[in-house]
Amino acid sequence: MADCVTKVELIISCENLLDKDVTSKSDPLCALLINAGGNQWVEIDRTERIQNCLAPKFAKKFLIDYYFEQVQKLKFGVYDIDNKTIDLSDDDFLGELECTLGQIVSSRKLTRPLLLKNKRPAGRGTITIYAEEVKDNRVVNFEAQARKLDNKDFFGKSDPYLEFHKQTDDGKWKMVHRTEVIKNNLNPSWKPFQIPLRSLCNGDFQRSIKVDCYDYDNDGSHDLIGIFETNMNKLQDASYSSPMEFECINPKKKQKKRGYKNSGIVSFKLCKVVKEYSFLDYIMGGCQLSFTVGIDFTGSNGDPRTPTSLHYLNPNGYNEYQMAIWQIGIIIQDYDTDKLFPAFGFGAQIPPTWQVSHEFPLNFNPQNPLCGGVQGIIDAYCNCLPQVKLYGPTNFSPIINHVGRFAAAVAQQPKASEYYVLLIITDGVITDLDDTRQAIVNAAKLPMSIIIIGVGGADFTAMEFLDGDDGVLRSPTGEPAIRDIVQFVPFRKFHNAPKEALAQSVLAELPQQVVCYFNTRKLQPPNEPPSQLSERPI
Repeated sequence: MADCVTKVELIISCENLLDKDVTSKSDPLCALLINAGGNQWVEIDRTERIQNCLAPKFAKKFLIDYYFEQVQKLKFGVYDIDNKTIDLSDDDFLGELECTLGQIVSSRKLTRPLLLKNKRPAGRGTITIYAEEVKDNRVVNFEAQARKLDNKDFFGKSDPYLEFHKQTDDGKWKMVHRTEVIKNNLNPSWKPFQIPLRSLCNGDFQRSIKVDCYDYDNDGSHDLIGIFETNMNKLQDASYSSPMEFECINPKKKQKKRGYKNSGIVSFKLCKVVKEYSFLDYIMGGCQLSFTVGIDFTGSNGDPRTPTSLHYLNPNGYNEYQMAIWQIGIIIQDYDTDKLFPAFGFGAQIPPTWQVSHEFPLNFNPQNPLCGGVQGIIDAYCNCLPQVKLYGPTNFSPIINHVGRFAAAVAQQPKASEYYVLLIITDGVITDLDDTRQAIVNAAKLPMSIIIIGVGGADFTAMEFLDGDDGVLRSPTGEPAIRDIVQFVPFRKFHNAPKEALAQSVLAELPQQVVCYFNTRKLQPPNEPPSQLSERPI
């Protein structure tokens, strides 16, 4: 199971509800149900009942785990409560709304008409759902150094590092961060580091924090140099002009040695609490995920007219290309307001000149390669197949560079307005591997991620290499990718898995990739007030 990205609070209000009471107004309540598969709906919570009100603003909020990589279907049912039974079936039904959690968070505030069971409007009734992320996304930026630390080594000098511990509710200490080791130095300056405020002190600025200074030993028997205790109230006064300094005390040495003062001084030049934007900060703030599809039309797929072909259009079901488009697209579409997606093919001879192309629009309209929704991509793919000749080779770089040009233009904007997701579906080995490596290294500098799904039974070793799981991907000239933006999976790995498993596997990393890019660039969401910075003191 994937970990949820975050928890979301849903705030509910309604307008113009049906009036079901004769001598007064309706007494509405809203119930939240989640889809458990098929037509199975399970109630997970309900609001309070508000008496005599056709425009209720419910105080009770719904708390729900948010998973980007899943389609989370929700139903909001509104009822007029006139009895004390828990069962809602004997109460008057005022209307309902079915939607996905993705639709809610991408809109932040979603207003829709309430519908009756027959899907007709429930009068003029509407429901508004407002989403808020439940979080503490503050982090603490530190810069620390030390001087005159005790020398614990016979040959050379100590190799010091710091460990930060927070005090738990039961009075115990829990280690939350360890700095890097500075070799052979009694006056070290550690690299700037960052600790989530929640991890450091649970947001309590008076909670005790213990810092241990150790001398690193290769055999694991690290020697304690000294310790001190503090809290965030004290630490946050640190500045370059007035560092916060603490004496490192070694308890054993203090007990044995008369006149003992300390085992060195640890100094903080910076302790700054800032807010980092989360994935939902960007999505709720107006950032769009732009989805593009690239489909492999090389000859190794087999003649589309024969049932053995990977491109065979089975009248009784989807082929692997169609299933991959649908399962990924159904997630992404909730995060793009216009639902218009570019779709391209590569490796085919296309009319009228029958030249091989590696970035031709599926709808054959270079001026407007957009398809309406996920179904529009499927339709364009099906219409395209009989009109092209499968050929080769399997070149990825043209379509990666094509999307990269749009991402490069967006990268010049002052806010985090758009992020590109390219889905490539292929059956074979990459022919232009060096050019593809260079294209990915270039794309890693842009607001862009690449998902590669391998269909059929080919050897996909090169794809796994591009994924970068076994190390940093480098260009042919040795330039490293500054971040990992490629996720590859073979489709047949999921043949016996639930249909949601493919999307969950390849999309689980996407929120982190989005946040990594925008936070590194210190870009704020489009709807964030200009006075607020990406790194904001709290």
